[in-house]
Amino acid sequence: MEQKQKRILLIDDDKDLLHLISMRLGAAGYAVTTAESGQAGLAAMAASPPQLVVTDLRMEGMDGLAVFDAIHREAPALPVVILTAHGTIPEAVAATRRGVFGFLTKPFDPKVLLETVAEALRLSGMPSGVDERWRTEIVTRSPSMESLLAQAKRVAASDATVCILGASGTGKELLARAIHRASRRADAPFVAVNCSAIPEGLLESELFGHKKGSFTGAVQDRRGLFQAAEGGTLFLDEIGDMPLALQVKLLRALEERVVRPVGSNESVPVDVRVLSATHRKLEERIAAGEFREDLFYRLGVVKLALPSLAERRETYRCSPGTSWWRSRSATTARGSLSRRRRWNCWWPRSGRATCASCST
Repeated sequence: MEQKQKRILLIDDDKDLLHLISMRLGAAGYAVTTAESGQAGLAAMAASPPQLVVTDLRMEGMDGLAVFDAIHREAPALPVVILTAHGTIPEAVAATRRGVFGFLTKPFDPKVLLETVAEALRLSGMPSGVDERWRTEIVTRSPSMESLLAQAKRVAASDATVCILGASGTGKELLARAIHRASRRADAPFVAVNCSAIPEGLLESELFGHKKGSFTGAVQDRRGLFQAAEGGTLFLDEIGDMPLALQVKLLRALEERVVRPVGSNESVPVDVRVLSATHRKLEERIAAGEFREDLFYRLGVVKLALPSLAERRETYRCSPGTSWWRSRSATTARGSLSRRRRWNCWWPRSGRATCASCST
């Protein structure tokens, strides 16, 4: 059975409970690895990557949220379920905002545990038959980028919000488009908007639409980009530059899955997956009071950090086989010196830059 192939890492410092839950998951057909501490769990994960982690919250040394944070840095798409005998609403909300898949309070119904585990594995698994052309716009030989693309492919299977972090020119929109193409929404629209390129007074109308007469120049009703992306994906580029007043309305749209056009008294339901990107350090913007912390967690259930171009030189080194190499080799008289220059050149700043060594 396919279920028997699913690998679960179970972490709990209560040996009796660890054994009991392990038996229940094993009886349900899962391959279970156990660990009695957070540190031991991370070591087990490194030795044999699981498809789901179930961890206790309160443990000696590294607690469950610290385990989650460590996992999230290395494998942001890996689902984590937290168990606790001391559950509170604030703890559950905080854990969910940080991207924890599930939060179960002991004693829990074994049926609820199994349903949560099955749902986490279902959402994290990539549907079969995905066309590998989903990533054709991203050309790379970098191990760090291949790892990131593997994470992106897993993330694409769910509707979780994704925040893509990286410097300008590193390919944030290309990655967002790739996630859309690999998702169940691939046949629906992909709509991109740069939040820093539209004046504050117009951005609300651009996103949520407006009613005729709602402001000067509104001569007819207009759908916003949320509605234009219905059933598909809305990509909010440079989200870190969104004005604070508009952040509140975006948060409501994400939480309630409705939008209210400017000048309207009625809300419109929307079915849209939201991806976002920024080159800014949002934690610093939060500390400065320029970005809402609750929106930060809502937008970044999964965070994907693009490595800088300097960290993936393998991709940008010139190599034989490309059309420019063949035409250049046929016409150049500079021999081995030119070949050495072509082998060693790379784009130092932006993926949109040109290679000076190859253009002369």
